[in-house]
Amino acid sequence: MTSATFKPIVYLKENCPFCLKVRLFLLESGLAPDVETRDFVSDSEHEKKIRAELQPHLDKVSFPAAQLEPGRYVTESDDIVAFFAAKAGRDPAGMTVYRNYVDGVFAMSMKLWKENQELKKAASVA
Repeated sequence: MTSATFKPIVYLKENCPFCLKVRLFLLESGLAPDVETRDFVSDSEHEKKIRAELQPHLDKVSFPAAQLEPGRYVTESDDIVAFFAAKAGRDPAGMTVYRNYVDGVFAMSMKLWKENQELKKAASVA
C-alpha cells in the first residue's frame, strides 16, 4: 500500500471521552469519510484483537490511537486532532461543536477525574 492510497485509521473505544473528542473533530472538520474508524467496546474480543494489532507499534497501547501515515502510530487525542487539523486546514478553536465539548463536558469530566484521583490517594494514605 502506498501513501497515496493510504487511509488513516483511528481506533476509538466506546464511552471514552478522549475518543469522543477525536470523533467530534473528524465529524465537524468533514474528514470523517477520509478516515477509517475501528470502534470497539471495552473488555471485548474485538478490543483484544485491536490491542494485539497495535502492540508492536506502540510503547503503551491506549485509546484513542491512530495510524496517521504508514508506520506512524500515535495515542494522544490532542496529537491526533492536531494532525488532522493541519491536514484539513482547520483551526479547532473555531469549531463550535468541538469547542463546546472540549471546554464544557470534557473539561468538567477531567476536573472530576483529577479530584477523584486525589481523593483516592488521600484515602489510601489515611
